[in-house]
Parts: sequence; structure tokens; C-alpha cells
Amino acid sequence: MIIAENLHKKYGTLEVLKGVSLHIKQGEVVSIVGPSGAGKTTLLQLVGTLDRPTNNDYKLIINKKDLKGLNDKELSKFRNKEIGFIFQFHQLLPEFTALENVAIPAFIAGEAKETAERKAVELLELLGLSKRLHHKPAKLSGGEQQRVAVARALINNPSVIMADEPSGNLDTENAKQLHKLFFDLRDRFNQTFVIVTHNEELAEMSDRKLLMRDGLIIE
Repeated sequence: MIIAENLHKKYGTLEVLKGVSLHIKQGEVVSIVGPSGAGKTTLLQLVGTLDRPTNNDYKLIINKKDLKGLNDKELSKFRNKEIGFIFQFHQLLPEFTALENVAIPAFIAGEAKETAERKAVELLELLGLSKRLHHKPAKLSGGEQQRVAVARALINNPSVIMADEPSGNLDTENAKQLHKLFFDLRDRFNQTFVIVTHNEELAEMSDRKLLMRDGLIIE
């Protein structure tokens, strides 16, 4: 599902990633843990195609697609279809309703408005938000906002979900509900999850836990 080999990333003279490799199977839930500054988010951004390695002798294959030679437009199209993102602070657009926020990636992918909105409603209902479809983010709780973000990540049926501290801004109960949701979704859709987290409970629930330190995966 994901094959990443020899990923390096420098910012000026600061070497953040020092040749990271990882292989992740379809349907796995993998957590990436480690101290702040270890390179976890940078790794997620490279594997998620939001950024590129600074070296040329790397390999990045997702869902059997070699991504190394793609230009920015091709990468953007692949990312919208194959990768869903969940961030700590939701990144919802405040002027749009929950339904509209979820449907946006489908619109970008060229889905008809009626089809995109139907899929968005189905996902929001699946996540227990059937009564919050037309609420804007400011009218939703933190846990509800994060579930809207999960629905948005799922709208194009991506093969992999990349999550960066997804429960970091939630209280204990909402965090537990979100963690359970990830595994329910994996079991239902066989999607792959790559999760950067400081939450030890989530890390221990995962199929595998990768520990990063000083720009390398050490175990």
C-alpha cells in the first residue's frame, strides 16, 4: 500500500529527516510517535505528498502508483483522490456548513453537486451528525468539528488517511470516541491509517507503533 524509502528533508542546514523508510500494508492502522522535533509531521507531509524530499534517490509508492516523477498538478489530483487528511485543528472553512465543508473535496474531484452532497449527508449521518448538517463550525463542539473533518477526509473514498495529532485538541471522552471511530472505519472500509500522535492510548491500539527520534525511525 505505502512504500517509502530513503526520505530526506532539509530546511537550510537543518536536517529534519535523515533517510526514513517505511512500508505499510493495506488496512493497517500505524501510529508514529516520538518527542517533539523528531520529524513526525515532516514525514507525514512527505508521505502525504504535501511536500517533497530534498534528495532525489528516494522512492514513494502509494496504492501501486509511483509518485516520484509526478508534477505538482498530477500530485494534487492523486492526493485529492487517494489521500484523506485529518489535522489537529480541523481546518474547516468557517463560512461553510458541515455539509458544504465535507462536500468540497468531491466538488474539486469533479463530482456533480447532487452526488457530492448525497455522499456528504451519508457520511455525516454515519458519524452521528445528521442533526448538524447545516451548522457552521462555530456552532459545533470540538468533537463534532473533528468528526466533520473525518467525513471530509472520507468523501472521495481515499485509500489512505493521514492524521496529524487528530485528538490533540479534544477532551478525553471525545478523543476516545475518535480513536474508536478510526478502527470502526478501518473495519468497515479497509482503509489504511497513518497517524502522528502523542496519545499513548491511541498508539497502543494501533496495529503498529513506529518510534521516531532525531529524524529516524528507531523501532
